[in-house]
Amino acid sequence: MTSSSQSPGTVLERSKQTLKYPEARVIVLDDNINTFEHVAECLQKIIPMMSEEKAWSLAQKVDREGSAEVWCGPLEQAELYHQQLSGEGLTMAPLERS
Repeated sequence: MTSSSQSPGTVLERSKQTLKYPEARVIVLDDNINTFEHVAECLQKIIPMMSEEKAWSLAQKVDREGSAEVWCGPLEQAELYHQQLSGEGLTMAPLERS
């Protein structure tokens, strides 16, 4: 005979662990090369749903504070936006995982 520590009919529940998809922050840095106009245009062109007002506000923040987070979300999208903004000549901080 074999003995079992569980009585017949016992249901074992698996512990559920939800893994969060990695997210990252896209940060533009201040430099002496890019104009407000160029920064704002790039943000509007590349970041989805970026309004002209928000783009100008972020460009001013970059100038005033030295950097600004321009987008935060799923890592893959962050990598794409980072690469595209960098390709437009903007000075970018390394991606920061959030």
